[in-house]
Amino acid sequence: STALHQIVVKQATLPILSLSGAARYPINRIFCVGRNYREHALEMGGDPDREPPFFFTKPADAIVDTCAVTSDESSTSSRCVVPYPPMTSSLHFEGELVVAVGKGGLRIPESEVENHIFGYAVGCDLTRRDLQAEAKKKGRPWDAAKGFDYSGPCSSIVPKEEADISPSTILKLTVNGELRQE
Repeated sequence: STALHQIVVKQATLPILSLSGAARYPINRIFCVGRNYREHALEMGGDPDREPPFFFTKPADAIVDTCAVTSDESSTSSRCVVPYPPMTSSLHFEGELVVAVGKGGLRIPESEVENHIFGYAVGCDLTRRDLQAEAKKKGRPWDAAKGFDYSGPCSSIVPKEEADISPSTILKLTVNGELRQE
């Protein structure tokens, strides 16, 4: 029967990010690393010498392509507007280096990791910190705090051959022109 093959709910398409030119990059998964910055681990009450970094995820549709901007009628420039999320009074943000994977693998030796990188971008990890603190207190997952709509603004991806990334590369985050993170 053909009834077995009918989709009853419209299937979502994959979110995509801009590349240089008209090219696009599909987003399948967003993996994030927690407690990988010593200062931030201390700020969040962790012990970076005792607790190793860990992974968490955001839904792929949390991504916001900051190159798909909207015009602001009050200014001559275009900008990306991310709405303030509901259910929070404490929205925090962190600038992040985004690594776009171009080739899959499992248990990849460190010496071969570079071969799997497609390119780099700059992202902003938005967190509803009050919801995160409550979840941490109860030993629950952080999904509501980390994985809400528009919680992953991201620049266009620069292919690794065109990117100038090194261990001394400095990322800066400004909010309304004010430096907030370096």
